[in-house]
Amino acid sequence: MRPEFHFSVPDNWKNDPQRPIFVDGEYHYYYLYNADYLTGGIGTSWRRATTRDHVSFIDHGVAIEKFTNGNGDCWSGSLVVDTDDTAGFGRGAVIALVTQAAVDRVPEGRQAQFLWYSTDGGRSFQPGGDDPVLADPAITDFRDPKVVWDSTRERWFMALAEGDRLGFYASFDLTRWTRVGEFVRDDLGLLECPDIFEITADDGSSHWVLGLSANATHRGLPATYAYWTGAFDGSTFLPGAYEPRWLDWGFDFYGAVTYPHHAPSGEADASLRHVIGWANFWDYPHNTPTLMTDNYNGDDMIVRDVRLVREHDGYALTSAPTAALTEYATRTHRLGELEVEGGLDLDIHAPAYDLSCEIQWDSETADHGGDIGFEVCRAAGGSRFVAAGLDLSGPHAYLDRTLTVNPTRGRTQAPLDPSKGRVAIRLLVDRTSVEFFVENGRSVQSHRVFPLAGDDGIRLYARGATATFRDVTIRELAVPTGTRP
Repeated sequence: MRPEFHFSVPDNWKNDPQRPIFVDGEYHYYYLYNADYLTGGIGTSWRRATTRDHVSFIDHGVAIEKFTNGNGDCWSGSLVVDTDDTAGFGRGAVIALVTQAAVDRVPEGRQAQFLWYSTDGGRSFQPGGDDPVLADPAITDFRDPKVVWDSTRERWFMALAEGDRLGFYASFDLTRWTRVGEFVRDDLGLLECPDIFEITADDGSSHWVLGLSANATHRGLPATYAYWTGAFDGSTFLPGAYEPRWLDWGFDFYGAVTYPHHAPSGEADASLRHVIGWANFWDYPHNTPTLMTDNYNGDDMIVRDVRLVREHDGYALTSAPTAALTEYATRTHRLGELEVEGGLDLDIHAPAYDLSCEIQWDSETADHGGDIGFEVCRAAGGSRFVAAGLDLSGPHAYLDRTLTVNPTRGRTQAPLDPSKGRVAIRLLVDRTSVEFFVENGRSVQSHRVFPLAGDDGIRLYARGATATFRDVTIRELAVPTGTRP
């Protein structure tokens, strides 16, 4: 059941992605890994893989070992390239700020931030001392440091998850940190995995984005990556609106991290970032048949290309499957224009593919509702499938995994404006996931699913409506085995 084109751990367990860094012409991707998972052992290390195109990854094994000293195992954090040797480990050293629950160093084993360093380009790391660089024993949740270079003030900036708030800290040397501010939200559940970056919008203006992983299901909102656009002055983030936007409205896009896009020369593109998210959630972290079939538990959703666009109510991030994905097409089906009323079964069966099209409906359909979309991972006879559709009366786009093998059953939905009468769609299907991109990635829903062998049918449907599916293209996908971890 290992996916064909999504990142998966070679064995045992993975969870949180760590923000990739660009070193020597390639991206170094680290993630939390437990080599003892299948035997019941605990604790995570940092494992490393590299990529040049965000699709094909090469595994390089563990870079930061767990339980190296009395500081506990390694949880989430972030890496930076210390170009100017501010920390004293040499120019170009790779510095990792990592959360550890240090039983021997901090009272009661509370969470603290420790510095690790690498002088071999991020291949291996050593602890930069036994004591934390930032500790606060009075706070139970004190983790997931995200560090960026604040070029305006020529210092490092850290956002840290602290329960119902993000703590903001500044440092000139990555080792001595001063609290400079905070961002408080007590209505989004436990806040984790913060993210902060500056990006240029499609109209040429520059904006700061503050993101985090939040669980707002008690408000009928997602438990994925929430974000705000706004202004940042080095200590305070001022959001442009109170309510966050969401990078994903599905069940399984947690602990996501964004990272800059670089030209081969190393120059960063201010208008483009990438994002990678864990294809799982803490409500059901161990509920996966891949433990039985492939001896592992841990996939990521596809890396996305992220851009900032101006809309009528402010600025929003759009995301699309990363551009290089189309280069891994093994077979392409161009079906052209299909008129659908009721259901239409396609004569295409595949376990992994990228489906794109534009769906169009008339104004009368929009006025009276209608349900238009796709059944994928479909069993012969239709007893099992995943539905990705547009409910025009809602109105909303939805992804429903209820009628297939999945961790919890359930349906998610995202806002939809049906008044235009048309919408662009991309649908990624793999052996363990379905991702639904609507309106050029203005909304996305990602679900973890586990179709049975042979559940590979595709049906188009238009119930209570007539719809035209234009330029229907299906690209079967596979990343060569030698380039996967």
